[in-house]
Amino acid sequence: MPTESSLSLSRRAEAVAPFLAMDVMAEAGARERRGEGVIHMEVGQPSAPAPRTVIAAAQAALADGRIPYTEALGMPVLRERIVRHYAETYGVRIAPERVVVTTGSSAGFVLAFLALFDAGARVGVPCPGYPAYHGILRALDLIPQPMILRAEDRFAPTSALLREVHAAETLSGVLVMSPANPSGTVIEPARLAELCATARALRLPFISDEIYHGLGYGVPTATALQFDPDALVINSFSKFYCMTGWRIGWMVVPDRLVRPIERLAQNLYISAPYLSQVAALAAFDALDEIGAVRDGYARNRALLLDALPGLGFTGIHPVDGAFYLYADIAKLSGDATDFCRRMLAETGVAATPGLDFDPGEGGHHVRFSFAGSEEACREAVVRIGGWLGR
Repeated sequence: MPTESSLSLSRRAEAVAPFLAMDVMAEAGARERRGEGVIHMEVGQPSAPAPRTVIAAAQAALADGRIPYTEALGMPVLRERIVRHYAETYGVRIAPERVVVTTGSSAGFVLAFLALFDAGARVGVPCPGYPAYHGILRALDLIPQPMILRAEDRFAPTSALLREVHAAETLSGVLVMSPANPSGTVIEPARLAELCATARALRLPFISDEIYHGLGYGVPTATALQFDPDALVINSFSKFYCMTGWRIGWMVVPDRLVRPIERLAQNLYISAPYLSQVAALAAFDALDEIGAVRDGYARNRALLLDALPGLGFTGIHPVDGAFYLYADIAKLSGDATDFCRRMLAETGVAATPGLDFDPGEGGHHVRFSFAGSEEACREAVVRIGGWLGR
């Protein structure tokens, strides 16, 4: 006779909400396994392969035969190349000792939150915003405090908003993202400077998620390190360099956090994968190839901005960068989850419901990723238009 299981879920596990974009991707994958076509606009994943230099470097490392651990903070040669990237791109000089190579940006957030905050700390995060911020914070017994973005601020966090939230709910730190997910909106350099100064005046650690840097459409993008040398910056090779599945990213951290983060990394995952670090080093030599991919995103962006308003998608947030479009569907449906479910089932177009990014207003918003091909974006517009009778 089977006995009742002694397993029980932890409170942390039960507190973490599902990542709806990944749930949609799973359903889209099931559809594909049944032989049905899908246009993937649900997940922020470039359809382009990793650059040729990246693949060649990985193949050469495999041919060598030995795939070892590295130092917990990453291969010194990669850390030094990241330092050069900041000097060349932003005119910012940092010491290589401050660079931490991570298993994607996700590990960077875990390390940052563990190093900076004790259980119960409250961290300001933008809303709408990347849902995994909430999941990671809750899994670590931290409290995500929504910073509700406003149309009059171009849906970007401001110094005034940070002060308001901190006055209402005392924060232990703040996290911002530019270009943003789900919208692509950029925090303009002057406003980012003000945010950094305000966080410093309030003695709040400032975490800047810069994973979509390099993907911009005419609006200048700054790194927080230009305005605050103690900002904690997180970036990744996933988006700009088309290396999502390689799971490789980096952090730039203040001197006093280097050793604590190193100790955490040693114990949590030893080191980021050697093969991915070798490949990441080669990615910096692929800018021409990556530039062509980015030009394709710009064409997709223009196509969707031209077509979707006429199909009933309104209130689109400023699409300054990244490869997302975040739209209001109130004229089409009051239930974004049902809308996305039916759109996938009836047209084969997968998109993410806004509740993933905003539990308050997201019920009538949808995010489209335009990281696929131009042909796929055009076909998606045709299918959605036919489905909506437009």
